Amino acid sequence: MSDPLTKGGARPWLTLIGLGENGPEGLSDASRAALRAAEIIIGGPRHLELVDAGARGQVWPVPFSTTPVLAARGRATVVLASGDPFWHGAGGSLLRDLDRCEWTSHPAPSCFALAANALGWKLEDTLCLGLHAAPYARLRPVLGRGTQAICTLRDGAAATELAAYLCEIGFGTSEITVLERLGGPKERVRTTTAQGFDLTDIDAPVVAALTASGTGLPQASGLEDALFASDGQITKRPIRALTLSALAPRVGEHLWDIGGGSGSVSVEWCLAARGATATTFEARADRLENIRRNADAFGLSHRLTALEGRAPEVLEGHPPPNCVFIGGGGSQALIDHLWQILPAGTRLVANGVTLETETLLMQAHATHGGHLLKAEIAEAGSLGSMRSWERARPVIQWSVTR
Repeated sequence: MSDPLTKGGARPWLTLIGLGENGPEGLSDASRAALRAAEIIIGGPRHLELVDAGARGQVWPVPFSTTPVLAARGRATVVLASGDPFWHGAGGSLLRDLDRCEWTSHPAPSCFALAANALGWKLEDTLCLGLHAAPYARLRPVLGRGTQAICTLRDGAAATELAAYLCEIGFGTSEITVLERLGGPKERVRTTTAQGFDLTDIDAPVVAALTASGTGLPQASGLEDALFASDGQITKRPIRALTLSALAPRVGEHLWDIGGGSGSVSVEWCLAARGATATTFEARADRLENIRRNADAFGLSHRLTALEGRAPEVLEGHPPPNCVFIGGGGSQALIDHLWQILPAGTRLVANGVTLETETLLMQAHATHGGHLLKAEIAEAGSLGSMRSWERARPVIQWSVTR
């Protein structure tokens, strides 16, 4: 069996080394040997100082880029990373441009492992999040009562910002443990609450460990309408729940949301399944702003893209989705276009409230089959000093697999 680290007898030119706060003292013999043989050593200023890189050292550019590493291809090169290079480290970014035979890696314990051991937390029961280069809103979909999470942070000031964010979303009584320079002689661990956060002089590298206290988002489809920024153009909660059931999001799938309105369906699609993504097409610029605000508020800006334009023209040039939702602007031309361009197996769901759209979807059902549903929802409301049913406009829903 051939060695995956060799190709034609060549050995890897790049070594990824996980470095702890104790510097070379914690490195393996193989890591020390790679450092001695390296022509070029690339890392952060703190890492380069820990290994005394001297003239061989090159600091990562800001903003981060792998260009210096790729420029050194073929020369003995070491990349220094904190802990495990493949857990929120440089390893994942580099692999996009390297063959397996070009590199080898010597990891150290990750900051997550060090934090879990310092706290006595079972790592398999703990969320591990990289917030050093991501918005704090990434926490919002995953926090709930009693949730334990360990989060990497940008710097000491970020710990204060994180505490303020937790208070903002109703988790002010959550416990925060700030762990600084783990694994080295300057290690420090301090615990407080988000609402009582008064820690100062926080030294990087730093992680925050959270024990959440608060009410998280419901895990079922059909979030309250008030959670979304909207001008009133929103798929209301009961219909949204029915719509998400018909869309049936699955892990890693992509949605086209045509006529996005507030983007509420796209948001719930992304929340429903791990790695699910969405592109929301909306003709009105003011509504695009609401869609983007909602994506940001739910920590989904990396998974939900909002684009201005009218379908079907705006759909040109985008990779095909796994599922399509038509929430507004449905027409015979759009349905015909989608039927031509969508691969077999693509799911399509369309909602309508007007008589014209009802006729359109009934004709589509007669032509293409699928499932046709009419939902008539009534909610209790005031009528003078008493109550009565307030009926919403009936919604017709057509769902089909291409």
